[in-house]
Amino acid sequence: MRAVNMLRWFKCDAVSLFVVFPGLRCRFWSSGTDSMHERQKQLMARGLPKQKPIAGVKKVIVVASGKGGVGKSTTAVNLALALSVNDTTKTVGLLDADIYGPSIPRMMNLKGNPELTDKNLMRPLLNYGIACMSMGFLVEETAPVVWRGLMVMSAIEKLLRQVDWGHLDYLVIDMPPGTGDVQLSISQNIPISGAVIVSTPQDIALLDAHKGAEMFRKINVPVLGLVQNMSVFQCPKCKHKTHIFGSDGTRTLAKHLGLEVLGDVPLHIRIRETSDQGTPIVIAEAESEEAQAYVSLAAEVVKRLSSFPA
Repeated sequence: MRAVNMLRWFKCDAVSLFVVFPGLRCRFWSSGTDSMHERQKQLMARGLPKQKPIAGVKKVIVVASGKGGVGKSTTAVNLALALSVNDTTKTVGLLDADIYGPSIPRMMNLKGNPELTDKNLMRPLLNYGIACMSMGFLVEETAPVVWRGLMVMSAIEKLLRQVDWGHLDYLVIDMPPGTGDVQLSISQNIPISGAVIVSTPQDIALLDAHKGAEMFRKINVPVLGLVQNMSVFQCPKCKHKTHIFGSDGTRTLAKHLGLEVLGDVPLHIRIRETSDQGTPIVIAEAESEEAQAYVSLAAEVVKRLSSFPA
């Protein structure tokens, strides 16, 4: 009866509901265990779209969080830059999939409308050696994007399929917070090499980070690990360290999920200032401890990617 009520609430069929809740037991499904599994396979085959790689892109890394305000976009930007810094032979792109709150244009110090190729594809804007695409290039910086879900999905499709990325070794996608339509659409339409989950050590943020990790697992996206952001604040005068958002909560969650913590990033004013100025810390202060935290993170991401099939 509960399954039927949920079907009415979501106003969708059993196939789409099963994609979101693979463990759900609907009473009109076959009763035996073997027949249940067979029915699930049939539903998954019908319910999931066929994945199609992005032309020219070798590996896609999504940077996600269950909750906004945990530093996900800052992490995505500096991760992309650090991937390039760690290996200058690699080409890196950065896609801003946050339609309602695009941050990449400001953080990467980019403005202007993308040019179109002869094939009517958008050319990414380039800075610091990173090819970037964002909804923020297509609307005014202060203009709100007041769209319903279908329009958002259409915009995501265009950002994925109608961009001439050239040849990229890594495409880093800055996902919007949460576990909604955009996350599902991207994850089910393109092959993703791995997901990086960003969280502060705060219990409230960790609850949503847990949901984000579980979502990717349910849709068969490898979770590379967690990033413990804003892990500690060090007073610039007395050097005393304070764990404002708690101590090692992300490590506890990672252990519970059987995952690794890919890196610890401190709460530091220069990370915020350089992001706002459009010169991220990896570029502005490459030798600083804060920048090196992202460089180490990028190295761990590459290491983890090598442990999953291409």
